[in-house]
Amino acid sequence: MSTLYLKTVGAVAGLMACLMLSGCDKPVEASNSLQPVAFHSSDECHVCGMIIGEFPGPKGEVVERSGVKKFCSTAEMIGWWLQPENQHSGAKLYVHDMGRVAWDKPDDAQLIDARDAFYVVGTKLKGAMGVVLASFSSKHMADKLAEEQGGRVLRFSEIDQSVLQQPAMSSHSMH
Repeated sequence: MSTLYLKTVGAVAGLMACLMLSGCDKPVEASNSLQPVAFHSSDECHVCGMIIGEFPGPKGEVVERSGVKKFCSTAEMIGWWLQPENQHSGAKLYVHDMGRVAWDKPDDAQLIDARDAFYVVGTKLKGAMGVVLASFSSKHMADKLAEEQGGRVLRFSEIDQSVLQQPAMSSHSMH
């Protein structure tokens, strides 16, 4: 009787361990590590609902314990973040490092902390709707783009609604 009892207790304990582990089968990026996650072809922008992959240029994402919000551009993400109700402590903000990726297809392995990035605003580069903010981990690379394409270099803390509402320099402003 005690052998059967021990086997039953062991089986129940094993089943409970499996159930507890399967509960942890949520995306690790969103729930624990707050690391950046890859963009997928079906991802829609959290703000405008457009398919993110249809636009060139850097993208943005906000990673919180409750999940990940993805944006079709750095400007969309920063505009969303500037709303006081969206600024949650512990959230991580990521953008592509355009000094290390192709403009037309940014590599998600090169996502950097948005708060530490350098941004170039006022270029003629095409991106999603609105102002294009090219993001870089290196001030040197940001300065180089501004010199070649026009524009000025800003830090994250210098970007406000007035920067985001500048007319786009590209053909998007004709729409």
